[in-house]
This record gives sequence, C-alpha cells and structure tokens, in this order.
Amino acid sequence: MSNDLSPAERKLSRAVGRAIGDFSMISEGDRILVAVSGGKDSYTLHHLLLALERRAPVQFSLVAVNLDQGQPGYPGHLLEGYMRERGHAFHMVREDTYSIVTEKIPAGKTYCSLCSRLRRGILYRVARELGCNKIALGHHRDDAVVTLMLNLFFSGQLKAMPPKLVCDEGDIIVVRPLVYCAESDIAAYAEAMAFPIVPCDLCGSQQQLQRKVVSGMLADIERDHPGVRASVLAALGNVRPSHLFDAGLWKQLGLEVAREADDEGGEGGTVPPDRLVRSWV
Repeated sequence: MSNDLSPAERKLSRAVGRAIGDFSMISEGDRILVAVSGGKDSYTLHHLLLALERRAPVQFSLVAVNLDQGQPGYPGHLLEGYMRERGHAFHMVREDTYSIVTEKIPAGKTYCSLCSRLRRGILYRVARELGCNKIALGHHRDDAVVTLMLNLFFSGQLKAMPPKLVCDEGDIIVVRPLVYCAESDIAAYAEAMAFPIVPCDLCGSQQQLQRKVVSGMLADIERDHPGVRASVLAALGNVRPSHLFDAGLWKQLGLEVAREADDEGGEGGTVPPDRLVRSWV
C-alpha cells in the first residue's frame, strides 16, 4: 500500500481490502457499478475503489451511477460536476420514484423500505444496460450492526446485511466493501476530502425511525463501553450454531447436542475484529 496515503485513507483501505478478500467480492474482469448517492459513504466507497483499481492483483473496471429520484430541489449537479471535473466514468439516471413513495406511503410513516426496493430495481436494470456484473453499495460496519439489532428487536430474526449477495435472476452480485469500516472513520475522511455532499431529505422529517432509535442506543452504550460496535461486528463472524435455537439449522448441520467446551466464557469477553479478516491487498 502506498506510503502517500493519509493515515485515515490507509485505515479505510485496509478494511476494504480485508472485506474484499474475506468474501471474494472482486474477480478478474468484473465491471462494477458503484452506487453513489452523493453522501459521505458512497463518495468514500467510490474513491477507495478507484485507488484499489490501480493497484489490485486483478483487472476490473468501475462506473459510478447516481439516481435522481425526482425529489424537488435535488442538487444532483454537485455530484455531476465533481465526477465530470475528475474525468470519472459516471451516469446520472433520472427516475421519479419520489412521487411513487409519497403517494403510496401515508404521511409520517417510514419511506425507506419502499424507496430502497424501487432504487435497487432501477440499479439492477441500469447495471445490465451498462454491462456490469456487480453493484457496490456503501453500507458500512455501523449499518450492518444496526440492521442486526433491528432484526433482533423487531423482526425476530438473527441476521444482518450480507456482505455479498446475488439477485434473484442470478446475473448480478451486490457487494458491500465498507462492511468493516466504522462510520466515524468514514465521516472524518469525507470531511478531510471535502466531498460535495448531496443531502437526502426525503426522510428528514421522520426523526423517530427505528433505525435512528437503535443507532442512538448503540451510541449511548459505546460511550460507556468503547468497542461495542466492533465487538458486535466480530460476533457476526464468530457464530456458534449450537448455541442458537434454530432447529432447522441444527438438522442442516447435523447437530445433536452442544459441547460444554464451547460454552466457556459464553456470557463475556470479546473477539478482536482483526481475527475475522485477511488482507486482499
């Protein structure tokens, strides 16, 4: 890794490289659509992947895509100007999903689920049109941790965001190279880089979203117990199936009984996140 990188970029680049290596996110000949919303996460993702493209052990190409969803006053020109000035491969896609979301969802309810589904469908279509076999999204460690807690508290499921998934049609793979990156590190890096942030105000009036509540709860715990988010991330890669209550999983894995040796320290201790990962670059 180049010594010219700042400490912040070096830290993020290493985390991205580990995630890519752990889950084989990028392969020879990939053409990757990088979904850029204009927020700090997607700017950081795009910048780090561009740098990785120049030094990676495999050849791949990138094209950044932004979706203008028809929201009144959307300042997409900030992102377009940034990409054009730097000569990056970039496509602006305009689809009025804003009208659909505001029509279908009652005032005061959460727009995120429908908005996300519509956006994902458009990205799949555009990826095919541009000859891309993969889509890179900017979800980071904190997104994955909060999703895990949301599913645990409100859906009765033990799952987080998959770092890599295939679409129903089987032709496009979605990857999340930032899954090991802390949001605080991304925010500091984006500020230092002075990315022209494009705000998403569609949900701005919905301050009581469950995601905001859970994020606040984790922030409170982190203040008293630093490293909690990192520990939760470590837990996602340190699963003990015999200590869960999924009878179907027990049968699938051929489990009949939990081993006492695996029960040691079951209510305490943490696993260092760096035990989960291997460097790709």
